[in-house]
Amino acid sequence: MTATTFRQRLMAGAVVAVLASALTACSGTIPTVVPEASSAPSASASASASAAPAAPTCDNATQSYAPTGPLPTAEGLPEGSTMAAIRARGRLIVGVSADTYLLGARNPLTGQIEGFDIDLAKQVAKAILGNENAIQLVVITAADRIPALQQSRVDIVVRNMTMNCARWQDVAFSQVYYQSGQKLLVRRGSPIKSLDETSGVKVCAPKGTTTYTNLTRLAPSAVAVGADNHTGCLVLFQQGDVDAITGDDTVLAGLAAQDPYAVVTDAPAVTEEPYGVATNIAAVDLVRFVNQVLEAMRADGRWTAMYNRWLAPTLGTGTGQPTPTYGRG
Repeated sequence: MTATTFRQRLMAGAVVAVLASALTACSGTIPTVVPEASSAPSASASASASAAPAAPTCDNATQSYAPTGPLPTAEGLPEGSTMAAIRARGRLIVGVSADTYLLGARNPLTGQIEGFDIDLAKQVAKAILGNENAIQLVVITAADRIPALQQSRVDIVVRNMTMNCARWQDVAFSQVYYQSGQKLLVRRGSPIKSLDETSGVKVCAPKGTTTYTNLTRLAPSAVAVGADNHTGCLVLFQQGDVDAITGDDTVLAGLAAQDPYAVVTDAPAVTEEPYGVATNIAAVDLVRFVNQVLEAMRADGRWTAMYNRWLAPTLGTGTGQPTPTYGRG
């Protein structure tokens, strides 16, 4: 490496580190402007929580509630439905991330939260209200996703939320809108391609997460390095303190997009992480409606257009919109 190249790489890493720090800082200062649940319950609670169903038996976490027919127009929503209550209110309230680059992150230049998850939430808002901007984004942490729905602070959560049977006890999910999986990010030109090639290699993952647990379980000979979040892993990676980062492919795509010297390997994912749109457990009609929206997006290519905009530049062509599994309830 020449001295000039080294200086260029050092400068690029510094710029990316500043951007990563800015995203983290933004996520901590964005106000949550939704009133307390006691004063302004979400439409999903007011329309259907009075008849909350028992937690369904779960032997397939990706199985959702089938749509009841074609997607109705915003003007033709069923009377008394959760969607009609949202329309009467005039906005859809959505729990999102503001620091997951490419999925849901605050753009430091425009101040707007943007990404694949945000575009999906806008499609739901458009279907209910006829206007994709009739939406209120509420920044929540991963740990607050279920409480936000249970306390009726939001109507839906679109925040790279993995569907599993334990969570079905507390919330309801749409069909899978993205099939993610745990992968590996390394430096360009690295001989490391998969987790089983990381013996003695320093690999970073956020502490206290299933990602870190999977790292220690699936690659016990790797040197596991914990950080507070994936942004912290990226800083360690750029400083040369770790040689690889592991996480959901969507999250790694966001990191790679911020670092010209990083790449997500082509090795198969070591776990399955199906993302679903989450609702209050009582809002089964809203789940069916979201599934109708996703089916319409499959038919007219909107899902593919979103993928090509946000994720394809880093993850490649992918496998397309997941095939739904219905039959719950």
